[in-house]
Amino acid sequence: MKLANRVMALTPSSTLAITAKAKELKEQGEDVIGLGAGEPDFNTPQHIIDAALTSMNEGHTKYTPSAGLPALKKAIINKFEVDQQLTYKPNEIIVGNGAKHVLYTLFQVLLNDGDEVIIPTPYWVSYPEQVKLAGGVPVYIEGNEQNNFKITPDQLKNSITDKTKAVIINSPSNPTGVLYTAQELLELGKICVAENIFIVSDEIYEKLVYFGAQHVSIAQLTPDLKEQTIVINGVSKSHSMTGWRIGYAAGNKQVIEAMTNLASHSTSNPTTTAQYAAIAAYNGTQEPVEEMRQAFEKRLEIIYDQLVSIPGFTCVKPQGAFYLFPNVKQASEMIGFNQVDDFVTALLVEAKVAVIPGSGFGAPENIRLSYATSLEQLEKAVNRIHQFVAARIQI
Repeated sequence: MKLANRVMALTPSSTLAITAKAKELKEQGEDVIGLGAGEPDFNTPQHIIDAALTSMNEGHTKYTPSAGLPALKKAIINKFEVDQQLTYKPNEIIVGNGAKHVLYTLFQVLLNDGDEVIIPTPYWVSYPEQVKLAGGVPVYIEGNEQNNFKITPDQLKNSITDKTKAVIINSPSNPTGVLYTAQELLELGKICVAENIFIVSDEIYEKLVYFGAQHVSIAQLTPDLKEQTIVINGVSKSHSMTGWRIGYAAGNKQVIEAMTNLASHSTSNPTTTAQYAAIAAYNGTQEPVEEMRQAFEKRLEIIYDQLVSIPGFTCVKPQGAFYLFPNVKQASEMIGFNQVDDFVTALLVEAKVAVIPGSGFGAPENIRLSYATSLEQLEKAVNRIHQFVAARIQI
């Protein structure tokens, strides 16, 4: 059977693959600690669950507009006004089935065959695959580890061609957790405006920032940047609602209209119950959001020092999200592995700790660990990694 070329060219998600392998070992009775999945370990706050139940009991179980409920758009618009002092109209907002599918829809309406999208490395695993599915060409810029994984204006300028359609900015970043400053964003943004290329600003980890760091949206810096930027966000990470699948885009009304037309022929609308839950997430108390943020910050503060004490491990300290992205090339070579992917496999099989190889993020010397699990499990996992490396060095 011959399948479509567009799917044959896809690279399987390394995140889902390692998570599936860890689950398989757990089902076999192995004591595996999984540090792979990218979702908070807290349940969705109760007032959000209650709102969803109420909506169903009140009969809100039918179709909604393709771009989302007016009440949810209003809540999102209010969120932008409060958090970023940005003003959007309802026809500049589309709600979709998770931020991932919103991104997919965006690339489908933006890209023609051969259009280039600049993707800084390390990158979230789905960016290049979604670009390719839309007929686009990923163009990678290395976010150098010595520059905290951030790209520079010169790198951006030198990568732009007459085929460049967009650049992706993910701040805070998955997998590195680094955060761009307002000045850094402004310098990158000026180039995008001058070259007339779209900025895709993925801000899904916006609420998860630590140690006094401040999230800044590139869209809030100047009116020109707002017009050039499509902001991607959602409630998955901020409100621990990964399974509810509600994300959204805000930006140029022509782009949003095209996304809405496409959605009307693909998903019809986001799940109605989940939309009512998202309304409660934004209109209700934000205390659970801050409680989760504080819990992640405490875990990071404790676990970071333990991680960098492992022989051969170095790590840029994150300012956001809930990932650590250490460089383990030296440790891997010290214990006899030429490839970090082999190190990751041995770590799972022998130490029973599941992490994600950095090769899936365009950074083959690194691994990604999620600290979205209990501090007890985190410390246990890092201790196992430390023992695994130390024992191998002695061999």
